[in-house]
Amino acid sequence: EMPTDFNGYWKMVSNDNFEEYLKALDVNIAIRKIATLLKPDKDIIQNGDHIIIKTLSTFKNYIMDFEVGKQFEEDLSGVDDRKCMTTITWDEDKLVCVQNGEKEGRGWTHWVEGDELHLELRVCGVKCKQVFKKVK
Repeated sequence: EMPTDFNGYWKMVSNDNFEEYLKALDVNIAIRKIATLLKPDKDIIQNGDHIIIKTLSTFKNYIMDFEVGKQFEEDLSGVDDRKCMTTITWDEDKLVCVQNGEKEGRGWTHWVEGDELHLELRVCGVKCKQVFKKVK
């Protein structure tokens, strides 16, 4: 059975509770104010279990390049400047990320519903929900 196809270019349509999420990461107020105004795009290239997720905005781009199931050190420079030992796995048709580091319960889940890409970000019991619409 093929995993979910995340390939495509996705534009943000909603971003709920993002500032609370950033606050839980101790991101300073100036950066939070900028970040909450952004509507980043996601450009995802998936080849089997090798996935590249580019989060693109006018402020900063963040690129994650990983193999599903293989732990790697993630450098979150430009997010909160911490490093995490990160593992991303398939949970049925969802991609689940666990970021082991200073912050408790850190990670995210990505899934696709129709032409929408969903992302739940988690840290320290705080959840942020983002939705993106496929444009190409």
